[in-house]
Amino acid sequence: MIKLGLTGSIGMGKSTVAKMFADEGVPVFDADAEVHKLQGPAGRVVAAIEARFPGTTRAEGVNRTALAEAVLGDDAAMKALEAIVHPAVGEERAAFLAEHAAAPLVIFDVPLLFETGGQRGVDKVAVVSADPAVQRARTLQRPGMTAGKFDAILARQVPDAEKRARADYIIPTDVSMDETRAHVRHVVADLIGDRPGAGSGDPACLGSSEGR
Repeated sequence: MIKLGLTGSIGMGKSTVAKMFADEGVPVFDADAEVHKLQGPAGRVVAAIEARFPGTTRAEGVNRTALAEAVLGDDAAMKALEAIVHPAVGEERAAFLAEHAAAPLVIFDVPLLFETGGQRGVDKVAVVSADPAVQRARTLQRPGMTAGKFDAILARQVPDAEKRARADYIIPTDVSMDETRAHVRHVVADLIGDRPGAGSGDPACLGSSEGR
């Protein structure tokens, strides 16, 4: 089994690319979705989050807006939150691997892959990337997003240029959907060789692993 880490900064289109991998039949572990589940109704980290950050949960689970306000810009608070959430996500990851033990390729969709050292737990890394102006415009269209919030989130993330330099594959999303899908299909073929062109090493899709 090859474990491919899929990452990208906010607004880069990573979720769209993850769905494209799923459309190709590749199992995808969505770290964000797992966090939502863990923080949702009866989620198993809700009580611990409420204990550490009082007033950030409701009957339906964690109030993500309130929690974001409690941790953004506060490194100690963010580390405390990560100490609650990351072990639980790790347990879900282990269950995912057991479920898909026979798969030749699996995807780990992790927004903060490099920031958390997650690249050490995968075999290859694909970075989803787009022009900064496209990224900003996409992100500011999200409900409740402001320029200030966007800048604060970016400040916590490894810069896109560094991610690209450390990637094994770069998947652009500031092109047509068909072009992005072609890059996804190339990655699958290059890694498990079950499609035309496998192992061709197309430089338009391949990045550098330098610095990983």
